[in-house]
Amino acid sequence: MAGGGRRPEHRGPPELFYDEAEARKYTQNSRVVEIQSQMSERAVELLGLPEDRPCLLLDVGCGSGLSGDYISEEGHYWIGMDISSAMLDVAMEREVEGDLLLADVGHGIPFRPGVFDGCISISAVQWLCNADKKSHSPPKRLYRFFSTLYTALARGSRAVLQLYPENSEQLELITAQAMRAGFTGGMVVDYPNSARAKKFFLCLFVGTSGTLPKGLGTECASEEPHQAKFTNERTRFRNVKGKSVKKSRDWILEKKERRRRQGKEVRADTKYTGRKRRPHF
Repeated sequence: MAGGGRRPEHRGPPELFYDEAEARKYTQNSRVVEIQSQMSERAVELLGLPEDRPCLLLDVGCGSGLSGDYISEEGHYWIGMDISSAMLDVAMEREVEGDLLLADVGHGIPFRPGVFDGCISISAVQWLCNADKKSHSPPKRLYRFFSTLYTALARGSRAVLQLYPENSEQLELITAQAMRAGFTGGMVVDYPNSARAKKFFLCLFVGTSGTLPKGLGTECASEEPHQAKFTNERTRFRNVKGKSVKKSRDWILEKKERRRRQGKEVRADTKYTGRKRRPHF
């Protein structure tokens, strides 16, 4: 159930579709990485996390850890679940900062109650609508997923699941099972009038009935937008949220400090840390 930046073609279960070669090709595609980063940023934004403390998040269908990279950059901790061992192998090779679990979320979320401060999922939940085996019942698998996810999330938290529904019936099936499991909330649609940029985010609330965020691209031209929009412009050293730009010296120092707090072995900081090497001829 690997997450990603393209609409999946259902040519079989995800653990077979994303074999070793496909997993590597997928993770090395710069367009996929860019879209994945944008959708992860949007999903985390919709979680409405507190700004004064790090949170523990669940990444459903984490794949090779592309969405987890953004979670780590934001200073949060995460645990990723995926059904594809090939994808998780790539994530381990990339030395992602989150913990990884090989599991089929259609069997449920195997964590103790209230442990997570939020959950994101990028391009994964629609896989549960497929009956890849005779024993698979999409409504039952969806309900099992949502009911155990509801239990694993802290009261007052949110789950934001980006998905690619094949049709309105599939969308209704997913939403109905989420509400049956106890969630409130609904669908946030970004850029609804654009066939290319349109994105569906199922925004779910645990234990509270929050106000559903507005989708991007739905504001009138004369109004000031209430939510951040993605841009291709790069800001030197720090972005608009005050976060260090990826691969900069500050970003590297922050990442090393996070790894030290996690008890991992990290090289000592020097004046050469983060300095670009000159090309060799």
